[in-house]
Amino acid sequence: MRSRFLMSAALVSLGWVFGTATASAADKPNIVVIVVDDLGNADLGYRGSKIKTPNIDALAKGGVRLESYYGLPLCTPARAALMTGRYPMRHGLQTLVIFPSHKYGLPIDERTLPQALKEVGYSTAMVGKWHLGHADKKFWPQNRGFDHFYGNVIGEVDYFTKDRGGVIDWQRNGTFLKEVGYYTHQIGNEAVGLIEKHDKSKPLFLYFASLSAHAPYQAPKEEIEAYKDAFPDEQHRTYAAMITSLDKEVGRVVDTLEKKGMRENTLIFFTSDNGGATSALFATGARSPEEREASGGVALNDKPPCSNLPFSGGKGSLKEGGVRLPAIVNWPAKLKPAIVNEPLHHVDLMPTLLALAGGKGDPTKPFDGKDAIATIADGKPSPHDDILINVEAFRGAIRKGNWKLIQVATLPGKTELYDVVKDPGEKENVAEKHPDVVKDLEARLMNYAKQQKMSEWLKSQVDYLGFQGETFLDPGYSTDGGLPTEKTVLPK
Repeated sequence: MRSRFLMSAALVSLGWVFGTATASAADKPNIVVIVVDDLGNADLGYRGSKIKTPNIDALAKGGVRLESYYGLPLCTPARAALMTGRYPMRHGLQTLVIFPSHKYGLPIDERTLPQALKEVGYSTAMVGKWHLGHADKKFWPQNRGFDHFYGNVIGEVDYFTKDRGGVIDWQRNGTFLKEVGYYTHQIGNEAVGLIEKHDKSKPLFLYFASLSAHAPYQAPKEEIEAYKDAFPDEQHRTYAAMITSLDKEVGRVVDTLEKKGMRENTLIFFTSDNGGATSALFATGARSPEEREASGGVALNDKPPCSNLPFSGGKGSLKEGGVRLPAIVNWPAKLKPAIVNEPLHHVDLMPTLLALAGGKGDPTKPFDGKDAIATIADGKPSPHDDILINVEAFRGAIRKGNWKLIQVATLPGKTELYDVVKDPGEKENVAEKHPDVVKDLEARLMNYAKQQKMSEWLKSQVDYLGFQGETFLDPGYSTDGGLPTEKTVLPK
């Protein structure tokens, strides 16, 4: 009798997680994934910042805060992990980012999150920054599972002109646009409009990929002026205004879901791609010194305004400040407010959402991520034995339990071991004190390293020797003086 009871209880538990697989499309949760760009860990109101973020704070207060959540050091690897549930070293996307002149992208044989959700009845839409391939239209979001795309496909652009190196990188479903407006307001308007028009007989997946708070640091003058008494320098005021502007759009999205009657059964996931840029090398904005000064970039000898405290390091680094991120899961119908300290990673997003929606991955390309709903909902232990933070030809980092190993292979080489629970700032390298831990983690990291594909960046960048080159977009469209125009319609 007892065994029969336990079996029934187990089936009930599994039904909570997987029951949506057999439910009607209308019963599946709506999903909104909000990814901020280069957000400092300490730069949200609920984390003690003077920057005003009341709407994000409300999501944190009413949701589950993931306090040991890991991303990747940079934009492209992070987005590859989020969109596939697989470590970016499996795609050759583990090193740096796709530059404007590069012609590679997320391999088209990888099943993406929107593709898998679309297969089980979801309407799929994206607004904002893609950065997973731009040179060939086969890499674009609308050809990777999104029914609708509005935004930019390269990396950073000017927030007002959407210009990058002489190319206007701004489109709606393949039609390039010349629009007047501020990037963050525009993607907010598009997201609100999509929700208002959504047919509630189908579940919605909305990927809201903000460019903010990536350099160049730009915001409307009135929004910058609101911080005149809070921060002494113009750049910090602008950075704060960018985040507050984003927060307002998050609030508009939540309010629209509420008005539409969708909020209760909408899972909102909020995070950043990587940590805030603490080195000007990763926050230069425009490319020349003159362009940097004119457009809000950071001079190479200046410090960007981001803060990742209490962590050390920042964007581009394997230290906690570069890869340990704010993360919130808010779902009124299912999740109670909580703080979870179990380690999770960007690769967990796709398998977790598919478990809830009844979707499937590609069995020939197994997930590195895990279904983490039991950890998120009930505080169960992390489903990972270890988490690969990232591995490249010249460095890597891995976490197991409280321990984190960073290994740098470039000569003279370096091995670092930290107890990131006791020492989140990674101030004391204890590798010599714990050789057995180092040996175990080195073996695990080496096992991952042997599985990595050759970096596409390393293969491509040898042609450019340090600069990013001219922007290359798919040549299969008419141009006006070499630039896409508002009348240019690119074939799907």
